[in-house]
Amino acid sequence: MAVAPSAQPLPLPRSTTGAGWPVRLVPLLTAHLVVALVALVAIGGATRVMQAGLACPDWPLCYGVLWPGRQWNLQVFLEWFHRLDAFLVGVALLLLFALSLRFRARFPAWLPWGAGLALALVAVQGGLGALTVLSQLAAPTVTLHLAAALSLVLLLSAMHQGLEHRGDVAAVDLPRWWSPLHVLAALLVGGQCLLGAAMASRWAAPLCLEAGEGCHWLLLHRQGAYPAAVTVLLLAAASLALPAGNGRCRGLAFAAAGLVVVQVVLGVLTLRLQLAVPAVTIAHQLTAALLVGVLGGLWGLTFPSPSVPDRLEVAHG
Repeated sequence: MAVAPSAQPLPLPRSTTGAGWPVRLVPLLTAHLVVALVALVAIGGATRVMQAGLACPDWPLCYGVLWPGRQWNLQVFLEWFHRLDAFLVGVALLLLFALSLRFRARFPAWLPWGAGLALALVAVQGGLGALTVLSQLAAPTVTLHLAAALSLVLLLSAMHQGLEHRGDVAAVDLPRWWSPLHVLAALLVGGQCLLGAAMASRWAAPLCLEAGEGCHWLLLHRQGAYPAAVTVLLLAAASLALPAGNGRCRGLAFAAAGLVVVQVVLGVLTLRLQLAVPAVTIAHQLTAALLVGVLGGLWGLTFPSPSVPDRLEVAHG
């Protein structure tokens, strides 16, 4: 008696066997946006440290032109390049939003909402950038300007990791205590960044070191560092208790802990050097932006992601 041949598996739908260029392009775009936003924060820090915030006295142009060739110096370049980076980020976010709408069936449902929120945030960021110049670097405006930038870093990093872990079943097996812990770490680190921005925009550190004025801002910033650092270190230690298969969460948690150590060392050096070395002060702000990005990535790993069976089309016949 002949044995019937085994049934051949049905071919996968076209959307799962060949995801197409949008599915490859969008995560690449979000990765580049995270890098560009971190650079934007670092360049903004360099602009402040070099006292170049008003190097271009008008907005959006610089000395009334797109290319201020006759006025070029380091300060003008920093302010001009800061604006250029912000403009490119805005264009890239507009492209991301358009792609998320056009190909929304190929992405998680949260992507168009996240891209739309990021686009709204960059519009707010641009408006605050204009007010920063027009208000002659008013401290509250400068602080809000940095807050919007760090919010974008957090959101885009979360979106990127949310896209990268598509189909990763382990990401939905995280224990219930994990989300409150990394959310608390992000809130404390974000608050500490804003304290630093409020202090820096008032030039409180040099005033305190030189004239003994405005020292309460410096004290608040130092006191806020303790709970933020302890929570991030606790997050890294707690990641060891995560179920197997959550290596990405564990890696990001330990990266955050490493950045906290670097940040503390840079903060101490900044004061020991009495803010006399701009590179150290800029590195301090850069590390803060990186830390916010890593914590945003941990948030993104908790985003819902459709599993492969949910995306398959059932064939009947």
